[in-house]
Amino acid sequence: MNSPAQSLPRIVIATRRSRLALWQAEHIKQRLEARHAGLKVDLLPMSTRGDEMLEARLDQAGGKGLFIKELEVALAEGRADLAVHSMKDVPVEMPDGFLLAAITEREDPRDAFVSNRYATLDELPQRAVLGTSSLRRAAQIAERYPTLEMRTLRGNVETRLKKLDGGEYDAIVLAAAGLKRLGLGARIRAYLEPEQSLPAAGQGALGIECRADRKDVIALVATLADPATAACVRAERAVSRALGGNCALPLAAFARVDGSKLKLAALVASVDGKRIARAECEGALAAPESLGERAADLLRAHGAVEILAGIATPGK
Repeated sequence: MNSPAQSLPRIVIATRRSRLALWQAEHIKQRLEARHAGLKVDLLPMSTRGDEMLEARLDQAGGKGLFIKELEVALAEGRADLAVHSMKDVPVEMPDGFLLAAITEREDPRDAFVSNRYATLDELPQRAVLGTSSLRRAAQIAERYPTLEMRTLRGNVETRLKKLDGGEYDAIVLAAAGLKRLGLGARIRAYLEPEQSLPAAGQGALGIECRADRKDVIALVATLADPATAACVRAERAVSRALGGNCALPLAAFARVDGSKLKLAALVASVDGKRIARAECEGALAAPESLGERAADLLRAHGAVEILAGIATPGK
């Protein structure tokens, strides 16, 4: 029987132009070429609206879909065969005609504290300026450190570090996975454990998107899928989906595999961190979406509906 690569000797990966996105696409390219002898993989770097709108806060600019719409157009038009995304940037509802063909093994899912002057969040003085692009991170940190001044931090990883180094912030918080993938792990002063800053749904995992009718591509990339990571991410995304999740909501969800079970923690917060609803539950590894929906029900029971109602209007 022919291998997928024999019927598809060349494929094109659509990718954003940032160094992290290019690293991720190159990583998948190398893994595919190593797994399928004779396969040639090319990259199609593209600029997205999310990359161009660097000053607006992401939830106010239009959300996570800003980073992938142009890539999906390239898939639809046949200029590319697949696209590689950070799963935390992928909207929970996929557009008609597209699917996630594989979710690969997760990198470090934690948030990372980066500063040139301070070793930990505990060392930051009152009114210190902390930069983050995430309402989720800001809300959780504000709950524990209400005297810090939170400021929006946009741009790619290098741009954010440059702003820190230029003195615009006393410290910043980024995803550990991105720093490690770019060889910048040495900039991390401290890791924020999930108990301190619960990660975003899908954080640290990569997803491979293609058209639903591309059975050849689906078969090709299936060899890169990591079932454990996929189950965790599916549970996390189910929480967000059940609560109408988007980047305008300070919502976090993080799952771990424990034998034949999944353990899931989730939260919803007010933007200022003064109100937070939390939930923890476990369920069968084979039914991650059901577990995510159960966690969402627990969050509602703990006041998530009222919290979400208070932030339903942007800027409120």
